[in-house]
Amino acid sequence: MADIPHNNEPHIVRVNDFRIDADYAAWVSEIKRRYVSAQIKASIKINTEKLRFNWSIGRDLVTLKAEKRWGSGVVEQLSLDLQEAFPKEKGFSSRNMWRMKQWYLFFSTTEANEKLPQLVAELQKAASPYFINVPQSVAVLNGEQCFPIILGMIPWGQQTDIVTKCKSIDEAIFYLRECILGGWSRQTLGNSLKANLYKSHGKAISNFSEYLPEAQSRMAQEITKDNYDFGFITVPVNYREEQLEAALEQNITRFLLELGTGFAFVGRQKELIVGNRTRRIDMLFYHIRLKAYVVVELKARPFDPEYAGKLNYYVNAVDELLKGPDDNPTIGLLICSDKGETDVRWAFKGIQTPMGVASYDNVQIDSSNLLPSAEELQARVRLVEEELRQAKK
Repeated sequence: MADIPHNNEPHIVRVNDFRIDADYAAWVSEIKRRYVSAQIKASIKINTEKLRFNWSIGRDLVTLKAEKRWGSGVVEQLSLDLQEAFPKEKGFSSRNMWRMKQWYLFFSTTEANEKLPQLVAELQKAASPYFINVPQSVAVLNGEQCFPIILGMIPWGQQTDIVTKCKSIDEAIFYLRECILGGWSRQTLGNSLKANLYKSHGKAISNFSEYLPEAQSRMAQEITKDNYDFGFITVPVNYREEQLEAALEQNITRFLLELGTGFAFVGRQKELIVGNRTRRIDMLFYHIRLKAYVVVELKARPFDPEYAGKLNYYVNAVDELLKGPDDNPTIGLLICSDKGETDVRWAFKGIQTPMGVASYDNVQIDSSNLLPSAEELQARVRLVEEELRQAKK
């Protein structure tokens, strides 16, 4: 029996008063889960309230027609007044307040009103606990545009980058989605905006829509690109596939960033035993959001129809040998130096496994091996000297 505290002394429990069992371990695990969830919700709530305030400032500047009513210097004056009232706050610069107005105008349009709730529904289907209680629609109260709660899911810095760099609501929603689901930092978002990820994202030639359920098909298409930038690797002149693979593996962190959010590297030349024979996949990944293996085959040459058959084989082999009962169907991705859409479409006819084909460019060529070594130069000198001696005879 545990000691009973006396005289308001703290209750000190001896080791022999405690018994660990499976129920206790499960209880502690549940408490930890609840605490992490509470931290996340608190962080989101604080961020949401700050962004709601920024939204209200932007809305006031628009709906009150502040510049027309009080003059063109109203934002600068408001900035000074708020900085004087709240000297410890850093968000009241005139530049930041102009961004609030720009942000409000960008996301208060009819198009945004229609498409932001669609993003909410998509995020809820991702089965993430963060989105369960997010309203399905953007409310309008007393004729004024209310703050879209979904915007509270990422920090203000990312919001301003998206608004200033994106040219359409669709592009902005793409980056909002990636920031939320991928937990992108501001630097990652900046790199993706600079690389114009939206333009190339989801453009690989594929048959996903034919052989995957709608939700999986859409996500599989989104995680593939039309063209991959391999400018971060260097390969020899006349490089082979294995040299391309090795260079990508050596730069796997950068390659994962190029592939996009959600990819986990399983291995290169992944061995599969089929009928007592060893088969090797160029590179194997697992996509966390898609919950599926992704077979990546690399070709240092343009697409050839025979490549589709080999990729089909590897996708089926992974389905049979590695895919678990809770995994979605494996998808294949062939990355070639070039591709023709007609060739790819015809090669895919009759193949019922989900596959896509993309290209790559910007590989850096190591030209150092084009220069002869010292030994080679000496050999050439000796050869010339020998030829001169022979000519004198």
